[in-house]
Amino acid sequence: MRKKIGKLVIPVLVLIMVSGCSLPGLASTTTDTVKIGMLGTSESEIIGEILSIMIERETDLDTEPVTNLGSSIVQHQGMIRGDLDITSTRYTGTDLSGALGMDPITDPEKAMEIVQREFQKRFNETWADSYGFENSYSVAVTTEFAEKNNIKTVSDLEPFASDLRFGVDNAWINRKGDGYEGFKQTYFDFGEVFPMNVGLVYQAASSGHMDVVLAYSSDGRIKEFDLKVLEDDKKFFPPYDASPVISNELLEEYPEIKTITEKLSGKISTEKMQELNYKADVELMNPHQVAKEFLEANNYFASAGKGGN
Repeated sequence: MRKKIGKLVIPVLVLIMVSGCSLPGLASTTTDTVKIGMLGTSESEIIGEILSIMIERETDLDTEPVTNLGSSIVQHQGMIRGDLDITSTRYTGTDLSGALGMDPITDPEKAMEIVQREFQKRFNETWADSYGFENSYSVAVTTEFAEKNNIKTVSDLEPFASDLRFGVDNAWINRKGDGYEGFKQTYFDFGEVFPMNVGLVYQAASSGHMDVVLAYSSDGRIKEFDLKVLEDDKKFFPPYDASPVISNELLEEYPEIKTITEKLSGKISTEKMQELNYKADVELMNPHQVAKEFLEANNYFASAGKGGN
């Protein structure tokens, strides 16, 4: 039986790759609590806090956030070594090519089916159903431009493309498969392409320095700068649907945790995740408070909690 211990937040500030070492601060930590791994992003921390609040509200367990993990591979290794019990945000496209070493798949349902099957088979872990949002590469324009020209899909941009400036992530333009070369083969070419820091593309679109940008679909800056994400109508970009991954050992001991993750399935749309990220990244609200307000607004998904509250 896991004993309750006080909540402890453990920041992890460096990348821990396939070294065989435990995550910093966890080597001597008792395992008698639920350790939730989170990436160093507001999105991952907000979702991790949602899981933490739900678990502590509906079970007798305590939780221990393990924050600032550098990548999905770090999360994966933490799960394999038993340093973590749950990882809050895992993305289908990332772990297909990362943990599973497979080629990208553009069909979201097929991608989900494969990660759920393979994580059970290879790692004895449960890849839960998606929260309902994805954090994928997306093409975005200003809402004003979209409404003026009735632009809803990437294909709708084609008649204008030769006159448009396209601001993109430095790392994306030369990516094989789902980079710019692949994009041109599937859609069309833009008049000019400007590689830049991904953090600058949103403001560049808003200020008129760029006409079209490559964005991340759940980024709070889409809301901040009043941008519109266009539908990828030819399914070019691989899906990055977000789910928690849970150790089967934990689920065998506490099956009620599976019920909690099922309650979260499909409850957070990409647009809602943009709003939650906006509160943390732009309004500088603490991720725990963002999570708490979201759960309260949704009546904790109609759960009475362990104390009937």
